Amino acid sequence: MEKTTSYRPQSEIDPKDFSIILGGPFFQLLRKAHLSGNALELVKKRTLIISLLAWLPLFLLSLLEGTAWGEAIVLPFIKDIEVQVRFLIALPIMVVAELMVHERMRIVVNQFLERELIPELEKPKFIKAIESAYRLRNSFAVELFIVVLIYVIGYNVVWEKSIAVDATAWFTENGQGERGLSMAGMWFRYFSLPVFQFLFLRWYFRIFIWARFLFQISKIKLRLSPMHPDYLGGLGFISNIVFAFMPLAIMHGVVLAGSIANHIFREGTTLLDYKYEIIVITLIVLFLVVVPLLAFSSQLAEVKRQGNRTYGKLAIQYGHDFDTKWINYNQQPTETLLGNHDIQALSDLQNAFKIIRDMRMVPISRNDIVMLIAATIAPVLPLLLTMMPLNEIIQMAAGILF
Repeated sequence: MEKTTSYRPQSEIDPKDFSIILGGPFFQLLRKAHLSGNALELVKKRTLIISLLAWLPLFLLSLLEGTAWGEAIVLPFIKDIEVQVRFLIALPIMVVAELMVHERMRIVVNQFLERELIPELEKPKFIKAIESAYRLRNSFAVELFIVVLIYVIGYNVVWEKSIAVDATAWFTENGQGERGLSMAGMWFRYFSLPVFQFLFLRWYFRIFIWARFLFQISKIKLRLSPMHPDYLGGLGFISNIVFAFMPLAIMHGVVLAGSIANHIFREGTTLLDYKYEIIVITLIVLFLVVVPLLAFSSQLAEVKRQGNRTYGKLAIQYGHDFDTKWINYNQQPTETLLGNHDIQALSDLQNAFKIIRDMRMVPISRNDIVMLIAATIAPVLPLLLTMMPLNEIIQMAAGILF
């Protein structure tokens, strides 16, 4: 794995070390608690401790209260699938994804400089966009707002929906539903769930920073070439960020799958009852990852138009010259047509036009979109087993593929 860039104070900004991860009050807190280094080291330790702080007290307290398992209550802790996947799978994914996004995003942003896409006179704007992103990333007010949002709106809206069960559950006092929270329920409400929500909303904020940064860069007149073989004027590298966000797509699918599983096993619903929820979550993931990349569409469209005009004029001139020399000649050419460089030049010109014609307006491919969709819905697919046996699913898949 490539050595990652370490944390730098904002006063020591290096455009090659761009990061929306290495900063913010919570990051600084993790550093002081020796759960992260300046370059996101200790990822295993950080993931384990944060996950255990969210999950282990719930298990121990519910065990102490006799609600961890058994038939005494309808929803014991161990059978609460949504809680298990949220704190043991989705939360670790959010923590591990930080390192992946940091490393890939830094490389992607550095490509603007390495490929000399930023004109020399425009580099101050590029630096200014990075500084603006860092100010947002390091904002104490934003993370405080997220905490307030969780502990105020979260309790009045999200929490009430989360515990809306018509049965006794592990988080209620003595299994008495609305009468109060158990000790495990108190930890769940005031610590575990807020930690998860904070990390979740902080990721949305980071994606906002990334989208805003790309929008600012798109306002710079980039040195794009309609002849670049990536069919994106030289911006093909930017789609590599899709792979960095793949864990977040999986995380969304995991949270959705846990919620659906709880409803299926508690209420007797079927997976098809949640088809619209699956579609909505998939669209949200596509929106978060794809929409920021659309910032460059207008520049790509303009480069394509300019390429058609410029190379169109060149093609007409070359065509006239070629016809005059080889077709409508007044004097027999002294050269032979076979193997002549004029033919090769004509072929090269045709290839150039093909590149311009096939140039895309969006720096993301169909395969990228398919992978995002697959990563989002993959965690939901095991729930098909609640509708039909595994052997029938295998036979159906084999019939489709073969």
